[in-house]
Amino acid sequence: MNRWPILMVLVLLMAGCQSNALLRDYDPGRDFGAYRTWQWQEPAVLYSPDNPRLRSDLTEQRLRDAMLQEMEQRGLRQAAPGQPADLQVQVSLMLDTRIEEFRSLHGGYWGYPWYGPVFQDVRTYEYEVRTVQIDLFDGRDGRLIWRAAREDLPDAGNAHPSERSAALQRSVRALLQYYPPQ
Repeated sequence: MNRWPILMVLVLLMAGCQSNALLRDYDPGRDFGAYRTWQWQEPAVLYSPDNPRLRSDLTEQRLRDAMLQEMEQRGLRQAAPGQPADLQVQVSLMLDTRIEEFRSLHGGYWGYPWYGPVFQDVRTYEYEVRTVQIDLFDGRDGRLIWRAAREDLPDAGNAHPSERSAALQRSVRALLQYYPPQ
């Protein structure tokens, strides 16, 4: 019995089970221990594309609440209005359409493609990916010093508001788990 087809199916299934991509970058020349306060950089939340399906006051408030909670857990306090802060924070919420193509071969006699005609089946799937990105800028010179981004699948639009809040909270927590960098 030939086990290669079974092995290939298992490899493809395991590749499909990968966790959400987490991308991060930072300036290694910065002393992250010196940053104690933060404030929002205007605009606080950027949307791409800028359309009503993605942009809403409710989403922005959920992101603001999640950032406030996670920054406080890391010992960073929000600066009082009008006061300078060590860090400027900006969050981006992006929605991209991705296309995935799956090909499969079938046909042949007795299940072996080299014993008869083989047909190729191509299926194309289109889906959306949501990316949450957090940028931290130095409050003195305005330069980007830390960035993290995470991709996941957005909800279908029928999620309860508490589920949407929890999903954004999980994304922000996952992004800030690597702040400050070691």
